[in-house]
Amino acid sequence: MSSDDENDIIFKALANGLRRRMLDALKDDPQTTGALAERFSEVDRCTVMQHLKVLEEADLILVERRGRERWNHLNPLPIHDIHERWIGPYAAYAVEKLSRFKSELEG
Repeated sequence: MSSDDENDIIFKALANGLRRRMLDALKDDPQTTGALAERFSEVDRCTVMQHLKVLEEADLILVERRGRERWNHLNPLPIHDIHERWIGPYAAYAVEKLSRFKSELEG
């Protein structure tokens, strides 16, 4: 799979607000699927599991099975890679433009 294909999968996974909230919930500590289903009770457990599957396929979460429990861990590496590839360079470009604009206004 190409890097662009991998990025497409990640961006599509991140496009959904519930999935982003799930990642936020996993930021500090891993959680079981049951705990996530309780936390996001506005949808049923099956829907939570479908969203977790999308996140897992995008490599945004890592799954650990302990007996009957499924523990979901945030995998920050794909998000870091997106930041390095997209956000960082675009932010630096914007800051440089604003700095030049400020200098022109002051000069």
